[in-house]
Amino acid sequence: MEVAVYNIKGEDTGRKVTLNDAVFARDLSEGNADHTIYLDVKQYLGNQRQGTHKSKERSEISGSTRKLGRQKGGGGARRGDINSPLLRGGATVFGPKPRDYRSKLNKKMKSLARKIALTSKAQAGVIYVVENFNFDKPCTKDWVNIAKSFKLDDKKTLLVMNDLDRNVLLSVRNVPNALMQQAIDLNAYTVLNNDAILMTEGSVELINENF
Repeated sequence: MEVAVYNIKGEDTGRKVTLNDAVFARDLSEGNADHTIYLDVKQYLGNQRQGTHKSKERSEISGSTRKLGRQKGGGGARRGDINSPLLRGGATVFGPKPRDYRSKLNKKMKSLARKIALTSKAQAGVIYVVENFNFDKPCTKDWVNIAKSFKLDDKKTLLVMNDLDRNVLLSVRNVPNALMQQAIDLNAYTVLNNDAILMTEGSVELINENF
């Protein structure tokens, strides 16, 4: 498919760029697209987790082990020591323990999930291609002006560059609803978690050739 190329002012340059149909125009009804996306997103989010959560069990609570009341005749349930999960300050029953949330997903499925995500955004018409640009110095206002030119200042926007431009990165990261990422680092979660995607021409060429 072909899409228009804009300049950083949001003006149509009159040129068009071709998006690889194998990446941006897949048949979303083939196979199990939803499940593929689910597995990839689950793996991505799981890999971000530290898994260091921990609550104390009964044997780890500091407290007397003396039995608080007699076994019978108290008019209530039998009660053990003060570390009981039934009492305030007591232990947690089946609480969280440190664990590893990481999982594995084969490369073909991860690649397919990324293509499905890009296709869904292309079909929604929220992928914009802009001429290659850079900033002379970090300037958040410059990025805000670009976002306003495309009417994306109030939307979660993903800027995709073909390489790492530090000045652009520092300018974009100050904006809460904006994220910059290199084309080679794209993943299904990042694509789906943004309302619109702004791609430079260089990143489109890289994606067409390598994805």
